[in-house]
Amino acid sequence: MKELNITTKIKVCGYDELTPEQKILTDQAKEATFRAYAPYSEFYVGAAAELANGEIVSGNNQENAAYPSGLCAERVTLFFANSKYPDVAVKRLAIAARTNGDFVQECVAPCGACRQVILETEDRGQEKMEILLCGKDQVYIVDSIKDLLPLYFSKNELLG
Repeated sequence: MKELNITTKIKVCGYDELTPEQKILTDQAKEATFRAYAPYSEFYVGAAAELANGEIVSGNNQENAAYPSGLCAERVTLFFANSKYPDVAVKRLAIAARTNGDFVQECVAPCGACRQVILETEDRGQEKMEILLCGKDQVYIVDSIKDLLPLYFSKNELLG
């Protein structure tokens, strides 16, 4: 039997260490949390995407009493970006969350379904998408979704 070891590289920094572009996107993601509709979980998530054409779009989680009918902030943001700019790659995605009246201490990471959508979006754009996972005092910077989803399922598996 063989063993497969998978490692990932995540940069950890404070807000002041971010580039001006990363700060703008982080601020947009945090601002988007205030427009989230999360009356059931009271976990307000915002995301912001910087596109290759310089546009920034944002979205937030949208809950529903029938839980499976809701949608995460990451998917709302990326689906909106693709509907408005279908041929433009997403360069960078920032994700932030608030609960109990304040931003979460730990960096918030996307769920499995969102990771899969981020992967498809990154592959469609044919360039790595930097991901900023925002916590109250620090930010994790990931170079590509493939660092968070190393054993991923893509169109290559479907096409053979």
